[in-house]
Amino acid sequence: MDVAAFRASLTATEPPAGLTLALSALWWDAKGDWNQAHECAQAEKTPIGASVHAYLHRVEGDLSNAGYWYNRAGRAPATGTLAAEWESLTTDLLAR
Repeated sequence: MDVAAFRASLTATEPPAGLTLALSALWWDAKGDWNQAHECAQAEKTPIGASVHAYLHRVEGDLSNAGYWYNRAGRAPATGTLAAEWESLTTDLLAR
């Protein structure tokens, strides 16, 4: 699946089958369901899950908590737009 197909799947009521928890979190975020996105990100106990978790706290506006999760992910806090970070995370995860 590429980003265009991922975006097209947003018309559905549930994420496509087979998505990782991190991708499901990004899917729910794009649907505007922060709570469901956060649940998925919390359940993904990997550095990429921490990256998505950080992004979600950035969306929420809780930069202190986002900083904690960027640190857990082993990466510097994002400085670009939220849309650019979503695109980058989604592209990276779909390529794996």
